[in-house]
Parts: sequence; structure tokens; C-alpha cells
Amino acid sequence: MRIGILGTGTLAAGLGEGWARAGHEVAIGGRSPVKAEKLAERLGHGVLAVSPREAVTGRDAVLLAVTWDGVEDMLGLAGASDGVFEGTPLIDPTNAVAHGVGALLTALGESMAGRIAGLAPGAHVVKAFHLFPADQWTGSPGSGRSRVTVAMCGDDAAALRLVGELVRDVGGAPAILGALDRVRQLEEVAGFVIGLAFAGIDPNSAIPHVPSPAATN
Repeated sequence: MRIGILGTGTLAAGLGEGWARAGHEVAIGGRSPVKAEKLAERLGHGVLAVSPREAVTGRDAVLLAVTWDGVEDMLGLAGASDGVFEGTPLIDPTNAVAHGVGALLTALGESMAGRIAGLAPGAHVVKAFHLFPADQWTGSPGSGRSRVTVAMCGDDAAALRLVGELVRDVGGAPAILGALDRVRQLEEVAGFVIGLAFAGIDPNSAIPHVPSPAATN
């Protein structure tokens, strides 16, 4: 696949490395061309450094790997209002939460994924990759790291299938929670996890182990 990444931070690096290693064509566009070039050079595997608009044009999927408060600026640089995302799966891993507290900063009833869908008309937004730190995706899938479940929300079935393939390519297991009308619930989970972690509590200890029906049959 031809994958575009908007952003040059740790998540862009982690997923970009994994997807490039899996054989996908990866193009990185950032606010700083210099940072994009340095990241592309570091990742190797034919990763390209391009402008934000080039990073989203003609791609099979795009990862929006910026902080939540940089979303509008980055989508503007990519030309989102011109319809460049029409029909494109747009992966949203953002967490609009108060640092160290985990409280959501979006308005009551609003989701970050919903806001992104409004800023990128025609995009098939898929919430994914927002619950684990970037280093979860570094190293090859068989390098001994634990296999994790990547919960996702989205309205388009084809986009969810495609993002599910990209999840598998970096060693994760995709799990669809529902459509975008449930995505705020998924974003609240990130706040819950972040809040406990910064309080020095293992979030895993606050979640009961409930075997899935498939595991008990």
C-alpha cells in the first residue's frame, strides 16, 4: 500500500518504520521539511520525505500523527478543505486530554475523531493506535514484544478492513468497537488509562479479566 504520514514525532517514526519494513511505500510530510527528511533518512526502507499535501495525495491510507492541538494546522497544510481526503482512510491516533490528568478536552458530546471528520470532508476517519505508546510499534512483530489489541471505530467498512491490515503488519490484533458514534467512548478509555498511569497505578490492575465468548467455547 501507499501510506502517507502527517507528522514527524515518535508515533510517525514507530508506525512508519513498521509499515515500511512490511513492504509498504511510506511518505512522510511534516510542518518542517528538515525534520521530515531526517526522519525518512533514519527509517530507510525507501521512506520518502514530501510536503504535507503530497503525503495525502493518491494514498491508500493516511496517518494523522500530530498532537491533538496541531490537527487543524496540519490538515490545513495538507489541503483538507479542498477535498484531498475524499474516499481515503484517515487514521486518527490523537488524544485530546489534559496532560497528567487524562480529562478529555473536547466539548461534552464531541469526539476528536468527529472533529477531524469535519475538518477533512470526504475522509473515512478511523480511530486507532491511540492507546499504546509509540515504542509498542518499534522492532519487528516477532521480536518478543507482547501482542496487543488495537480497538478501532469507524463508519466505513472498507476503511476499517484496510486499517486492520495495517494493525496486523505491526504486530497488533484489530478489534472494531463500532462506528464513529461510539468513538468518544473509546477516547474516554485513553483518558482513563492516562489518568491512572500518571497517578502511578497500573491501568491493567483496574480492568477485570473477562474471557471472551470465543475463548470459553
